[in-house]
Amino acid sequence: MKYYLVAGEASGDLHGANLMKALKRLDAESEFRYFGGDRMKAQSGILDKHYSEMAFMGFTEVLLNLRTIFKNLKTCKTAIMEYKPDVLVLIDFPGFNLKVAEFAKANGIKVCYYISPKVWAWNQKRVLKIKRIVDKLFCILPFEVDFYRDWGMEVDYVGNPLLDEIALFKPDPAFREKYQLQKEVIALLPGSRKQEIERLLPDMLSVTANFPDYHFVVAAAPSFDEAYYRQFIKSDNVTLVFAQTYNLLNVARAAIVASGTATLETALFHVPQVVVYRGGSISVAIARMLVKIRFISLVNLIMDREVVKELIQNDCNASNIRDTLKPLLQGEVREKMLGDYNVLSEKMGAAGASERTASLIVDYLKEKG
Repeated sequence: MKYYLVAGEASGDLHGANLMKALKRLDAESEFRYFGGDRMKAQSGILDKHYSEMAFMGFTEVLLNLRTIFKNLKTCKTAIMEYKPDVLVLIDFPGFNLKVAEFAKANGIKVCYYISPKVWAWNQKRVLKIKRIVDKLFCILPFEVDFYRDWGMEVDYVGNPLLDEIALFKPDPAFREKYQLQKEVIALLPGSRKQEIERLLPDMLSVTANFPDYHFVVAAAPSFDEAYYRQFIKSDNVTLVFAQTYNLLNVARAAIVASGTATLETALFHVPQVVVYRGGSISVAIARMLVKIRFISLVNLIMDREVVKELIQNDCNASNIRDTLKPLLQGEVREKMLGDYNVLSEKMGAAGASERTASLIVDYLKEKG
């Protein structure tokens, strides 16, 4: 079969690569073309657009980059029609991917959506559109199945693909020595988008002087170079590591993490964390009017209660980060969070989301001929 995949950010590239790997095991003659990143490219096939040229964060940022977004959409649609895939597989990234789904459906192409759009957060009526333009929807959060069923749509729960990647992870025993990490480590995960790095990394780094007995290590995105990150770093006890997030989490005592997929990864590595988020003022004001969820971190959303502290917008500052981080290094607050992480891990279940999704896609294609 010929598969066209669309992933628009680093996490989508990760999950897309694992899905491709699983599809190749089930479909020996599979061919791939995609929007994605380096991980997907390493699997095989043709990369039409790298996610680093696509990820824009917040309402105002999207508006400011509409020309680029429309250009990317045109490129994607042209590539799909040229490739004529047996199925289009969309991975998260709903603002872009739902437009691609609508186009594909109108042109008679089967549409599978892996990692459901988070329509439960706001504008829930979008489910009606999804029912119309998506043939098979695969969810990675347990509560999503009941949500979609309430709207009259049956979906498949496949587990969470992060568990796949973590299960495959083999720690580097020389990681500490390689980066000369003699002290306990505090991990800084500022995200992979330029806007979030520039808004969050200075806040994260602002507390380094308050913790002289710890070594701070930044999980740097491979789409930026070292010089880009060095402009933010003013302290000696800060190290950069590229494409080493899991090795970093494996040795970290605690972490400061940008809201997103990384909050769940950090929890699954059982690293106590502070979650931070800072967006454009207009974007955040609009979001607060529209978004109907109690939390922004996946950890708290899945647990349906506050497990990790979320410092959002004006609350994201040096003093709050310092005061929230300190009790995570030792004591009762740390132990309670670690206990909550055990419950979270049980809720998440076992690895195998990529295999389950690949199997469902292949079975669907066989069924439809």
